[in-house]
Amino acid sequence: MSNCAILTSFLPANAITYSSSKCFTHHLDTRRSFHFGFHSVPRKLEVPSAKKQLSESETQKTDDKYLLSTKKEPEAEGLDLGWLPAFPHVLVASMSNFLFGYHIGVMNGPIVSIARELGFEGNSILEGLVVSIFIAGAFIGSIGSGSLIDNLGCRRTIQIDTIPLILGAILSAQAHSMDEILWGRFLVGLGIGVNTVLVPIYISEVAPTRYRGSLGSLCQIGTCLGIIASLFLGIPSENDPHWWRMMLYVASAPGFFLTLGMQFVVDSPRWLCKVGRVDDAKAVIGNLWGKSEVDKSIEEFQLVMKDARSDFESSWFDLLEEPHTRVAFIGGALFLLQQFAGINGVLYFSSLTFQDVGITSGALASLYVGFTNFAGALFASYLIGKQGRQKLLIGSYLGMAASMLLIIFGISYPLDEPLSHDLSILGTLMYIFCFALGAGPVTGLIIPELSSTRTRGKIMGFSLSVHWVCNFLVGLFFLELVDKFGIAPVYASFGGVSVLSAVFAKYFIVETKGRSLEEIEMALNPNFSGKDK
Repeated sequence: MSNCAILTSFLPANAITYSSSKCFTHHLDTRRSFHFGFHSVPRKLEVPSAKKQLSESETQKTDDKYLLSTKKEPEAEGLDLGWLPAFPHVLVASMSNFLFGYHIGVMNGPIVSIARELGFEGNSILEGLVVSIFIAGAFIGSIGSGSLIDNLGCRRTIQIDTIPLILGAILSAQAHSMDEILWGRFLVGLGIGVNTVLVPIYISEVAPTRYRGSLGSLCQIGTCLGIIASLFLGIPSENDPHWWRMMLYVASAPGFFLTLGMQFVVDSPRWLCKVGRVDDAKAVIGNLWGKSEVDKSIEEFQLVMKDARSDFESSWFDLLEEPHTRVAFIGGALFLLQQFAGINGVLYFSSLTFQDVGITSGALASLYVGFTNFAGALFASYLIGKQGRQKLLIGSYLGMAASMLLIIFGISYPLDEPLSHDLSILGTLMYIFCFALGAGPVTGLIIPELSSTRTRGKIMGFSLSVHWVCNFLVGLFFLELVDKFGIAPVYASFGGVSVLSAVFAKYFIVETKGRSLEEIEMALNPNFSGKDK
């Protein structure tokens, strides 16, 4: 999520400036024949305990960063299908990100037709308001999502969250006034704000430890596919001024599929254990992670919860206590750096770059960008489980910085105009690919991994709210800064922030690959009482 970083990437210039087991019996007793029929698949090489309890000597003699980064996970031999039982559940949840991506791209071309039909054509403030009201809704949704997760769990909350997504899309499609389109976009933003918090948490808690990174990257892949789908569907809007209504009606369809699909996926075993449904949690773990993981995982869950307070709902004041304060700082800083590294500005300015080389169609230019983003996300899904989160973040940001240098060179030292344009295009696509390789997917994945079971919803909500604020600020001031200082100095600042982000990842991010969420929580909490037992 963070696949969330590309919110304003495909928006027009005048808008961006404002820019059969026991777990199923509780819920699905009348639908037994319909739930996903995957069970844990035996693997040729069983992964030994990346989830093994930390010994007393380890926790006393080793600092948390060393502890999390030195344990190596064995490589599997032969065909490894251990990810398959959890995949359908993760896939359904990631449909939320498809919907997110679709709503990012759906306003790309039709905003002009919408403005003309609803009577505010040429008013850049109102056109920008149609876009920025989405961000306002997303900010509120992010802040309010934590309590919903604590009380209802991710699965049920995602279902409830489809209500504003569906109603907002339909209200926008039927809008005949400025007020109606604004309310529609606000409701959609509200739903998206909740989902961007929910889905990374759900995937991190449902996925087996070994595959948490690869399955978590489905968030970014889903967002990319949603953007591409909206861009393809938006092609007729160039000739049909009323096509935007059809596009917004279509935006409601994934919400219905998501509501239905989430009825057949499992609840997070960690949430089930937290609310006292231990038998259901055991059934989920047995089905998705393997029977051999049940006792060990439940023991870890209960050990962590015993150390927390008796009430399962967290408070915002918990973020003022260590280690939650540190994790919240890291989460907010990661999203702030991600946004001020310039992803939205680069993607906006890329349309002008493509025009310079003769690609005048905005939809075609956006598709080039979308497919590059998608390719990077696919590559990340392969690397994230092998290279780890920290390496991908560092490499991603250094690649983004190098891409900025290439673009600046092409702009500032045009020895040959066609060559200058080619360098700008190459640098832009390299930047987008590098972003999708690490800065995009890893940011949204690692925050729930570092967060404790008790405060995971609140920390993600806080981090995403920082994201939306920074997203808005970059969209608001980008063009003004370009007009005042020129594109090269602004891009140089983006490159500088990218280098700073790589340094931050080096010294503040601990490697979480191959560790269960409970192991990470116990290692990062110096006051964890279980260490003394």
